[in-house]
Amino acid sequence: MRVLVVEDETRLAANIAAAMREGPGWAVDLAGNGLDGRELCQQAEYDLVILDLMLPGLDGAGVLKAIRAQGNATPVLVLTAVADKASVVKLLNAGADDYLAKPFDLGELLARAKALIRRGKGVSHPVIRIGELVLDTVEKSVTLRGTAVEVSPTEYRVLEFLGHRPGAIISKQSLLEHLYDYNWEHHSNVIEAHVSNLRRKLSTAGDDPWIETLRGRGYRLMTGERGPGS
Repeated sequence: MRVLVVEDETRLAANIAAAMREGPGWAVDLAGNGLDGRELCQQAEYDLVILDLMLPGLDGAGVLKAIRAQGNATPVLVLTAVADKASVVKLLNAGADDYLAKPFDLGELLARAKALIRRGKGVSHPVIRIGELVLDTVEKSVTLRGTAVEVSPTEYRVLEFLGHRPGAIISKQSLLEHLYDYNWEHHSNVIEAHVSNLRRKLSTAGDDPWIETLRGRGYRLMTGERGPGS
């Protein structure tokens, strides 16, 4: 997943980014003011925006308004030191999906972030099932026909991203943008290797491949039973 954190407290922003990169393994972009945050939302596709309410340049409410005005339905988690319930209600009515009062526990932030991302993908349960392929988004584990499949952290992230969109064609650039931050260009040659490894690990004798490569278009996680001649 790819997350944008718009927060002007440098240390807090760094702590949030570190927790998300080291825990769930998400790609994280940072913006230190509202104007930069708004611009990044217009330039890139995110799975979640974590938005501080009090920001220089353009406040969080202004960024939120801009996000929703462009038809962007990305989940937004607002961070606020404002205890006034009326202000919180106003934010939720303006399009925020959830809020967290400062100071907060990073564990709670991660839990809420995961829930919002699942909700945004239309997945209410942390386990993704595609036929006999099962992804546990909490344990970061993969099983196929009840047997554990050992995958690397990056391979898991590729598979989970495809698993949220079974049957859809996902371009290489879209994969790169969600797996990495704005340094993704440096990783552009490794996607093929990760997909190749996943295809090999998910294959059994005689089975059709789980991941289809469409030259010049991208990759697709196949749905339904995968057996000989299926």
